[in-house]
Amino acid sequence: MSRIGRNPIAIPAGVDVKLDGKILTVKGPNGTLTQEFHKDMNIEVAADAITVTRPSDVKEMKALHGLTRTLIANMVEGVTNGFSKTLEVNGVGYRAAKQGKDLVMNLGYSHQVIVSEIEGITIEVPSPNTVIIKGADKQKVGQFAAEVREKRLPEPYKGKGIKYADEVIRRKEGKAGKGAKK
Repeated sequence: MSRIGRNPIAIPAGVDVKLDGKILTVKGPNGTLTQEFHKDMNIEVAADAITVTRPSDVKEMKALHGLTRTLIANMVEGVTNGFSKTLEVNGVGYRAAKQGKDLVMNLGYSHQVIVSEIEGITIEVPSPNTVIIKGADKQKVGQFAAEVREKRLPEPYKGKGIKYADEVIRRKEGKAGKGAKK
């Protein structure tokens, strides 16, 4: 069996889980998440845990077993604690600010870059060089953070741009300069 797939998912207090066919709905303090799962995966909801089993040991079923369990675990984690991604804005004159529900960034372009919050996502700007993206859906948080980062990718020479807080930018050396061989 899948090592990940066979682990039961504990349902914390304050979280309501409903299974309707293959559609699972998880409701908690941070919101409600709904997802449809593969028709062959067997999902069982008990009073305090969710278990996922697979019908056979075919390679595809083994892969789906672990995936299904992880997706459900992420749904439970999202409605209880939520997920967040921290972005850093690096560069002279580069900064971010929040105006209403919009993230307004100066990124060295001739214009300001404006990104609006989407449903289920909140943006916090604790300092001009830090942006925190929070939400209950792990996939939405990661996708939105990637879209914000895409507005000015970090470059390898000076490290200017938007990067994840835990990301390491591999730096390159500039031109050789005056004493270079011909």
